[in-house]
Amino acid sequence: MRQFIVDLLTQLTAPFWKSSVSIDTFVTAMQDTLQMVFYAMIFGTIWGFIQAITLLVTRNDGILPNRALYHGLNPIVNALRSLPFIILAIAVIPLTKIIVGSYIGTWAAIVPLTMYIGPYIGRLIESSLLEVNAGIIESAQAMGASPLQIIFKFIIPEARSSLILNLTTACISLIGATAMAGAVGAGGVGDLAISYGYGRFDNSVMILTVIVLLIMVQLVQSVGEWLSRLR
Repeated sequence: MRQFIVDLLTQLTAPFWKSSVSIDTFVTAMQDTLQMVFYAMIFGTIWGFIQAITLLVTRNDGILPNRALYHGLNPIVNALRSLPFIILAIAVIPLTKIIVGSYIGTWAAIVPLTMYIGPYIGRLIESSLLEVNAGIIESAQAMGASPLQIIFKFIIPEARSSLILNLTTACISLIGATAMAGAVGAGGVGDLAISYGYGRFDNSVMILTVIVLLIMVQLVQSVGEWLSRLR
Protein backbone atom coordinates (compact mmCIF):
# COMPACT_ATOMS: atom_id res chain seq x y z
CA MET A 1 0.00 0.00 0.00
CA ARG A 2 2.79 2.40 0.92
CA GLN A 3 4.64 1.74 -2.33
CA PHE A 4 1.43 2.24 -4.28
CA ILE A 5 0.94 5.67 -2.68
CA VAL A 6 4.59 6.59 -3.35
CA ASP A 7 4.29 5.56 -7.01
CA LEU A 8 0.97 7.36 -7.43
CA LEU A 9 2.26 10.61 -5.91
CA THR A 10 5.43 10.37 -7.98
CA GLN A 11 3.38 10.20 -11.17
CA LEU A 12 0.96 12.95 -10.14
CA THR A 13 3.69 15.36 -9.01
CA ALA A 14 6.14 14.69 -11.84
CA PRO A 15 5.24 17.91 -13.76
CA PHE A 16 6.07 20.26 -10.88
CA TRP A 17 8.20 18.29 -8.38
CA LYS A 18 11.57 20.05 -8.28
CA SER A 19 12.39 19.42 -4.63
CA SER A 20 15.40 17.78 -2.98
CA VAL A 21 12.88 15.99 -0.73
CA SER A 22 11.93 12.57 -2.10
CA ILE A 23 8.31 11.51 -2.44
CA ASP A 24 9.11 8.60 -0.14
CA THR A 25 10.16 11.06 2.57
CA PHE A 26 6.93 13.00 2.02
CA VAL A 27 4.84 9.83 2.41
CA THR A 28 6.66 9.10 5.69
CA ALA A 29 5.75 12.60 6.85
CA MET A 30 2.12 11.93 5.90
CA GLN A 31 2.17 8.77 8.01
CA ASP A 32 3.54 10.75 10.97
CA THR A 33 0.75 13.31 10.59
CA LEU A 34 -1.94 10.61 10.44
CA GLN A 35 -0.45 8.94 13.51
CA MET A 36 -0.53 12.20 15.47
CA VAL A 37 -4.13 12.93 14.43
CA PHE A 38 -5.31 9.37 15.18
CA TYR A 39 -3.87 9.01 18.70
CA ALA A 40 -4.43 12.61 19.81
CA MET A 41 -8.05 12.38 18.61
CA ILE A 42 -8.64 9.17 20.55
CA PHE A 43 -7.08 10.44 23.79
CA GLY A 44 -8.59 13.89 23.37
CA THR A 45 -12.08 12.47 22.78
CA ILE A 46 -11.88 10.30 25.89
CA TRP A 47 -10.71 13.28 27.92
CA GLY A 48 -13.32 15.51 26.31
CA PHE A 49 -16.18 13.16 27.12
CA ILE A 50 -15.09 12.94 30.76
CA GLN A 51 -14.94 16.75 31.02
CA ALA A 52 -18.22 17.31 29.21
CA ILE A 53 -20.23 14.74 31.17
CA THR A 54 -18.78 15.99 34.47
CA LEU A 55 -19.67 19.59 33.65
CA LEU A 56 -23.10 18.57 32.37
CA VAL A 57 -24.22 16.62 35.42
CA THR A 58 -22.68 18.91 38.07
CA ARG A 59 -24.07 22.22 36.84
CA ASN A 60 -26.79 23.84 38.95
CA ASP A 61 -29.61 22.36 36.85
CA GLY A 62 -27.81 19.06 36.22
CA ILE A 63 -28.82 15.61 37.41
CA LEU A 64 -26.06 15.56 40.08
CA PRO A 65 -25.46 19.22 41.03
CA ASN A 66 -22.06 19.90 42.61
CA ARG A 67 -21.03 23.55 42.73
CA ALA A 68 -17.51 22.86 44.01
CA LEU A 69 -16.67 20.37 41.26
CA TYR A 70 -18.30 22.41 38.51
CA HIS A 71 -16.68 25.71 39.46
CA GLY A 72 -13.36 23.96 39.97
CA LEU A 73 -13.26 22.18 36.61
CA ASN A 74 -14.86 24.88 34.47
CA PRO A 75 -12.04 27.48 34.74
CA ILE A 76 -9.39 24.79 34.20
CA VAL A 77 -11.04 23.80 30.91
CA ASN A 78 -11.33 27.47 29.91
CA ALA A 79 -7.68 28.13 30.75
CA LEU A 80 -6.34 25.18 28.75
CA ARG A 81 -8.62 25.97 25.85
CA SER A 82 -7.40 29.56 25.67
CA LEU A 83 -3.73 28.66 25.15
CA PRO A 84 -2.41 28.70 21.56
CA PHE A 85 -0.97 25.33 20.57
CA ILE A 86 2.62 26.53 20.10
CA ILE A 87 2.73 28.05 23.59
CA LEU A 88 1.12 24.96 25.12
CA ALA A 89 3.58 22.63 23.35
CA ILE A 90 6.54 24.55 24.78
CA ALA A 91 5.00 24.90 28.24
CA VAL A 92 4.44 21.15 28.67
CA ILE A 93 7.89 20.06 27.44
CA PRO A 94 8.88 18.78 30.94
CA LEU A 95 5.66 16.74 31.16
CA THR A 96 6.12 15.44 27.63
CA LYS A 97 9.64 14.28 28.45
CA ILE A 98 8.39 12.46 31.57
CA ILE A 99 5.63 10.66 29.65
CA VAL A 100 7.41 9.64 26.44
CA GLY A 101 11.08 10.18 27.34
CA SER A 102 11.63 12.89 24.72
CA TYR A 103 10.22 16.24 23.68
CA ILE A 104 11.00 15.83 19.96
CA GLY A 105 9.27 13.53 17.50
CA THR A 106 5.85 12.25 16.60
CA TRP A 107 5.02 10.53 19.90
CA ALA A 108 6.22 13.54 21.87
CA ALA A 109 3.84 15.75 19.89
CA ILE A 110 0.84 13.61 20.84
CA VAL A 111 1.04 14.81 24.47
CA PRO A 112 0.56 18.55 23.79
CA LEU A 113 -1.83 17.78 20.93
CA THR A 114 -4.04 15.81 23.34
CA MET A 115 -3.87 18.59 25.93
CA TYR A 116 -4.75 21.10 23.22
CA ILE A 117 -7.67 19.26 21.65
CA GLY A 118 -9.11 17.67 24.83
CA PRO A 119 -10.64 20.84 26.35
CA TYR A 120 -11.83 21.95 22.91
CA ILE A 121 -13.59 18.62 22.34
CA GLY A 122 -14.97 18.81 25.88
CA ARG A 123 -16.68 22.12 25.16
CA LEU A 124 -18.05 20.88 21.84
CA ILE A 125 -19.42 17.71 23.44
CA GLU A 126 -20.91 19.71 26.31
CA SER A 127 -22.62 21.97 23.79
CA SER A 128 -24.10 18.95 21.97
CA LEU A 129 -25.33 17.36 25.20
CA LEU A 130 -26.93 20.60 26.36
CA GLU A 131 -29.00 20.66 23.15
CA VAL A 132 -30.92 17.58 24.29
CA ASN A 133 -34.49 18.44 25.22
CA ALA A 134 -34.96 18.66 28.98
CA GLY A 135 -38.22 16.72 28.60
CA ILE A 136 -36.28 13.61 27.60
CA ILE A 137 -34.22 13.80 30.80
CA GLU A 138 -37.35 14.36 32.89
CA SER A 139 -39.02 11.37 31.25
CA ALA A 140 -35.98 9.20 31.98
CA GLN A 141 -35.98 10.31 35.62
CA ALA A 142 -39.71 9.61 35.86
CA MET A 143 -39.05 6.05 34.63
CA GLY A 144 -36.53 5.58 37.44
CA ALA A 145 -33.39 5.63 35.28
CA SER A 146 -30.10 6.01 37.14
CA PRO A 147 -27.76 8.92 36.33
CA LEU A 148 -25.52 6.62 34.23
CA GLN A 149 -28.53 5.31 32.33
CA ILE A 150 -29.76 8.84 31.69
CA ILE A 151 -26.36 9.82 30.30
CA PHE A 152 -25.56 6.78 28.17
CA LYS A 153 -29.03 5.60 27.14
CA PHE A 154 -30.87 8.88 26.72
CA ILE A 155 -28.67 11.98 26.45
CA ILE A 156 -25.76 10.68 24.34
CA PRO A 157 -27.93 8.72 21.82
CA GLU A 158 -30.20 11.74 21.43
CA ALA A 159 -27.20 14.02 20.75
CA ARG A 160 -25.51 11.55 18.37
CA SER A 161 -25.69 13.56 15.13
CA SER A 162 -24.54 16.77 16.79
CA LEU A 163 -21.71 14.92 18.55
CA ILE A 164 -20.42 13.48 15.29
CA LEU A 165 -20.45 16.86 13.55
CA ASN A 166 -18.69 18.52 16.49
CA LEU A 167 -16.05 15.77 16.64
CA THR A 168 -15.55 16.28 12.90
CA THR A 169 -14.90 19.97 13.52
CA ALA A 170 -12.45 19.07 16.30
CA CYS A 171 -10.60 16.61 14.05
CA ILE A 172 -10.15 19.28 11.37
CA SER A 173 -8.77 21.69 14.00
CA LEU A 174 -6.42 18.92 15.13
CA ILE A 175 -5.11 18.46 11.59
CA GLY A 176 -4.21 22.15 11.59
CA ALA A 177 -2.49 21.78 14.96
CA THR A 178 -0.37 18.85 13.70
CA ALA A 179 0.84 21.08 10.90
CA MET A 180 1.89 23.69 13.48
CA ALA A 181 3.53 20.94 15.55
CA GLY A 182 6.25 20.82 12.93
CA ALA A 183 7.58 24.06 14.39
CA VAL A 184 8.55 22.23 17.60
CA GLY A 185 10.17 19.24 15.93
CA ALA A 186 7.14 16.96 15.80
CA GLY A 187 7.67 15.67 12.28
CA GLY A 188 4.86 15.24 9.79
CA VAL A 189 4.01 17.31 6.75
CA GLY A 190 4.09 20.48 8.86
CA ASP A 191 7.76 19.90 9.62
CA LEU A 192 8.54 19.49 5.92
CA ALA A 193 6.56 22.62 5.07
CA ILE A 194 8.47 24.67 7.64
CA SER A 195 11.93 23.16 7.11
CA TYR A 196 11.87 23.01 3.33
CA GLY A 197 8.89 24.96 2.06
CA TYR A 198 9.50 28.02 4.26
CA GLY A 199 13.12 27.61 5.31
CA ARG A 200 14.46 26.75 1.84
CA PHE A 201 11.74 28.36 -0.30
CA ASP A 202 10.83 24.96 -1.74
CA ASN A 203 7.59 25.60 -3.61
CA SER A 204 7.09 21.92 -4.55
CA VAL A 205 6.90 20.88 -0.89
CA MET A 206 4.57 23.75 -0.04
CA ILE A 207 2.20 22.98 -2.91
CA LEU A 208 2.00 19.27 -2.13
CA THR A 209 1.59 19.95 1.61
CA VAL A 210 -1.35 22.28 0.98
CA ILE A 211 -2.98 19.80 -1.42
CA VAL A 212 -2.59 16.86 1.00
CA LEU A 213 -3.98 18.83 3.96
CA LEU A 214 -6.93 20.05 1.87
CA ILE A 215 -7.72 16.47 0.82
CA MET A 216 -7.47 15.24 4.44
CA VAL A 217 -9.81 17.97 5.67
CA GLN A 218 -12.33 17.32 2.90
CA LEU A 219 -12.31 13.57 3.58
CA VAL A 220 -12.82 14.07 7.31
CA GLN A 221 -15.67 16.54 6.70
CA SER A 222 -17.38 14.27 4.17
CA VAL A 223 -17.13 11.18 6.39
CA GLY A 224 -18.37 13.14 9.41
CA GLU A 225 -21.40 14.47 7.54
CA TRP A 226 -22.18 10.99 6.19
CA LEU A 227 -21.98 9.39 9.65
CA SER A 228 -24.16 12.11 11.19
CA ARG A 229 -26.93 11.27 8.72
CA LEU A 230 -26.93 7.56 9.52
CA ARG A 231 -29.72 6.25 11.74
